[in-house]
Amino acid sequence: MQLFAFGVNHRTAAVDIREKVAFSPEEVPVALNAALKSDGVKEVAIISTCNRTEIYVAGSADERVVSHWLSDYKHVNMEMLARSYFSHRDEYAIQHMMRVAAGLDSLILGEPQILGQIKSAYTVARECGAIGSLLNQAFQHSFSIAKRVRTETAIGESPVSVAYATVSLAQQIFSDLSDLDALLIGAGETIELVVQHLHQKGVRSITVANRTLSRAEELARNYGARAILLSEIPDHLHAADMVITSTASQLPILGKGAVESALKQRRHKPMFMVDIAVPRDIEPEVARLRDVYLYTVDDLKDVIEENRRSRENAARSAEKIIEEGLESWRKQLRGLNAVGTIRAFRQNVEEIRDGELQKALAALERGQPAEDVLANLARGLTNKLLHAPTLKLKQAGEEGWDDHIRIAHDLFNLHGDTQDKK
Repeated sequence: MQLFAFGVNHRTAAVDIREKVAFSPEEVPVALNAALKSDGVKEVAIISTCNRTEIYVAGSADERVVSHWLSDYKHVNMEMLARSYFSHRDEYAIQHMMRVAAGLDSLILGEPQILGQIKSAYTVARECGAIGSLLNQAFQHSFSIAKRVRTETAIGESPVSVAYATVSLAQQIFSDLSDLDALLIGAGETIELVVQHLHQKGVRSITVANRTLSRAEELARNYGARAILLSEIPDHLHAADMVITSTASQLPILGKGAVESALKQRRHKPMFMVDIAVPRDIEPEVARLRDVYLYTVDDLKDVIEENRRSRENAARSAEKIIEEGLESWRKQLRGLNAVGTIRAFRQNVEEIRDGELQKALAALERGQPAEDVLANLARGLTNKLLHAPTLKLKQAGEEGWDDHIRIAHDLFNLHGDTQDKK
């Protein structure tokens, strides 16, 4: 069985393509069950974030099978997908998985959120029965290596997230955030980080809009913010100098008409908007409005590049750990080659044991002395266990197979010369 990684990410595809193949959390279990029906797919896991949609497969499936499945499932043009996807097989797939888990393949180098996202994807796939022995081993190995990268390098120090980059971009445009009102749409981890950074920067007011009011209220309560429902956004949009969105919605939350209406109420006072979500929360047409400055996650690259330069040394150390992790993975796979032989060997020995034990019990029932029964049991076990190896070793000596004899010495931890004295 082979390991295979397939997907699109921020390196291979722009946001307008990534959003077409993104999976919502609710969609993933159904998609996993559908993928398992494809030829050669024995195990599968799907990771979908704002920067990547990746499919990990164990089985005999190749990129043709997986790419056509994704194209059909998401109703995406195959030619467009072919220009945007990457694929890795076997050790290159596990190397990619380790780099992703460690944050080395992230838009924000070393960002810590990705490891939690991968663990969540693994848990969902396991609960759906889509994870078998090979993917389980691959994910656990990747988690272990990612932990080493976090603890043995400085890549996680002074962490920079997409949320931090968003607020930094706002500071570049507005030198002072203290007289601005912010509207944040969504209440997940990214928006929570945005709230923290804006609160630290002393923004004048924060309003959090979410599909469920209780989650928005919980987040707002910790930072003196106001909570509203998504349906209330039109009543508050005109008051927002800054709008930052990050939801899991499959359809836009804000359309051009709603923003146009808000701009009229603002008397065309400019509005700064950052759409971190994939699929996007704000219709792309909004960018055409004269008084709107709309950015997507792909527009944060200048801020992110600063972070990347500051972490290059740590990244080099992390890459060495990835190489060590790759070598240990190779050893694990080589070890798997012996599993069948070990299982057959144990079964053979257990059959001999059970046979001799039955003889011993029968002898005891016939009234034979226990000492004689134990002696015969030990003798029988010894003779039968040594019979086949002894014949093979004699044959090796007769045929001049010295390497077989040396291997036997090592295998059975024998002492002395590997060649009999003549």
